[in-house]
Amino acid sequence: MPDCRLYIDEVGNSDLGASENENHRYLSLTGVIIRHEYVSDTVHPLLEALKTKHFTSHPDDPIILHRKELVNKKYPFSSLRDKENEMKFNDDLLVLLGKLEYKVITIVIDKLEHKQIYSRWLFDPYHYCLAVMLERFVRDLELNTLVGDVLAESRGGKEDRRLKDSFQRLVQQGTEYVSRDVFTATLSSGQLKVKPKQFNISGLQLADIIAHPSYKCTLHRRQKKSLPDNFGGKIAQLLEKSKYHRSPSGVIDGWGRKWLP
Repeated sequence: MPDCRLYIDEVGNSDLGASENENHRYLSLTGVIIRHEYVSDTVHPLLEALKTKHFTSHPDDPIILHRKELVNKKYPFSSLRDKENEMKFNDDLLVLLGKLEYKVITIVIDKLEHKQIYSRWLFDPYHYCLAVMLERFVRDLELNTLVGDVLAESRGGKEDRRLKDSFQRLVQQGTEYVSRDVFTATLSSGQLKVKPKQFNISGLQLADIIAHPSYKCTLHRRQKKSLPDNFGGKIAQLLEKSKYHRSPSGVIDGWGRKWLP
């Protein structure tokens, strides 16, 4: 049984061919590290209580928190069309995000710059981001004498197979910066777990809610801009205050946030 689990969600896509389109220029992966027992004892019950308080559902058809559906106020989140209901939910969600114990790692790659710099060496952007994220995850596990595993949101049959193969290669071969021995010593399995959000996995839903604000936060900091003045910006402020993975001296960039290439 692992001590910790890394839950991964993405923003954008890995298509290099679309990198010249400003709307598809960046790919971001966000990982949320949570203690395994803490998920079942605390995260899941509190997340379910939040859903029960604000939305109507049946146990046979549980509500799954999706950021896009929440933003668009689609069923089963249509109650958020009422401004007062939306404010109450946002306030409760922000309190919960601040209360829960977890660490966040976000990797953002500028695909256009990646393609321009590495015209001959073009590592798949998703797998490049995954490798960089896993380096930080296993180093954190090593530092704290813990063992962990990784669970990513399903991206479809063929994509899931490629992702699992890439993960397995990383564990078996290591990277330029982290040896195979560190991967095998800190990961409880050489296999990546992949499941759809529809399985009501609390860690994946938490990652889904955090991923876009964290991507925007990373992008704005890179561009030396202020954080957005919206609800996502409030989440980003919270992440910077206490949730990003950071160095022993408290540095976030390079640890909890990494810009590529």
